[in-house]
Amino acid sequence: MTSRILIAGIGNIFLGDDGFGPEVMRHVCDRVDGSDGLRATDYGIGGMHLAYDLLEGWDALVLVDALPNRGSPGTLHVFEADHGEHELTPALDAHGMDPAVVFASLRALGGVAPRTVVVGCEVADVTDGIGLSEPVQAAVPGAVTAVESAVAMLRAADHSLREV
Repeated sequence: MTSRILIAGIGNIFLGDDGFGPEVMRHVCDRVDGSDGLRATDYGIGGMHLAYDLLEGWDALVLVDALPNRGSPGTLHVFEADHGEHELTPALDAHGMDPAVVFASLRALGGVAPRTVVVGCEVADVTDGIGLSEPVQAAVPGAVTAVESAVAMLRAADHSLREV
């Protein structure tokens, strides 16, 4: 049985580098046809849409998002999300996209967050405007590769657990 993995890009394309997730998803969605247990979707700023889709019982989630600038714009970070560290009461905002609020909304709806790998990029500029800064745009191909690697890692981990 093939594991079901949702690949979700999030971000606001009207806030410069916050559009990183949607830009990466333009490339990822072209490579995913859904027939092998994968679904790739650009959620933009539709946080509640993502929360509702997560109710479908996905085995894993790969979340592609912009990260705060920590001094190295364009730097990619890949890490596993810790769903236990945020205990927020969800503010039901159909147009909000704070991942912590998405996961809190999912819990409020009776769902459980799947294992989540985040592929993120440090931003340079999130002021009003369309288009990524040069260092963030340069990180897009590496992010596409990181998404593919995360999917492969999640599938390998799932396969090894099923063999036990």
